[in-house]
Amino acid sequence: MKLTITDACIFIDLHLLGLVVPFFELDVETHTSLDVFNELNEEQQHLLSAYQSMGKLTVHTIHHEDRIAIHKVGYPKALSEMDCTVLYLAVQLGAIVLSSDKTVRNFAKKSSIEYHGMLWILDELVVQNRIASTVAASKLRQLITSNYIYQNNAVLVKEMNKRLRIWQ
Repeated sequence: MKLTITDACIFIDLHLLGLVVPFFELDVETHTSLDVFNELNEEQQHLLSAYQSMGKLTVHTIHHEDRIAIHKVGYPKALSEMDCTVLYLAVQLGAIVLSSDKTVRNFAKKSSIEYHGMLWILDELVVQNRIASTVAASKLRQLITSNYIYQNNAVLVKEMNKRLRIWQ
């Protein structure tokens, strides 16, 4: 089972796309920080709390000693405090970072931390038979129209078009 540490943008996109339930059916162990959890709105927190109570989501409290260690890492100023907790926990847990945030992903890459985003999650949902490929195509189109991150990046557009051809 893969261990993942998830940031707020992934949880927000999963909620927006109505994919929280199938996401937590994936064969992955999902973690996040309390900082990230607190970044979410009340409805998203309520939904994720249910998965936390079922043992499908682990929320880590970042203690004072951890915050000192985080500040010693020297993360770029472009990373939020919440992003830093995700990257810090990824190293501590040996987890895959799940994020759509370019700065988080760039730092993970530079630090040799495995990272993935929504395309990987959609791939996993299809491969693990949690959603049909036609549903994945529909959710990907919805993601493209609702999130500007997916609209003007040539590499992402190429990857999305490849999936849309396969999934339709």
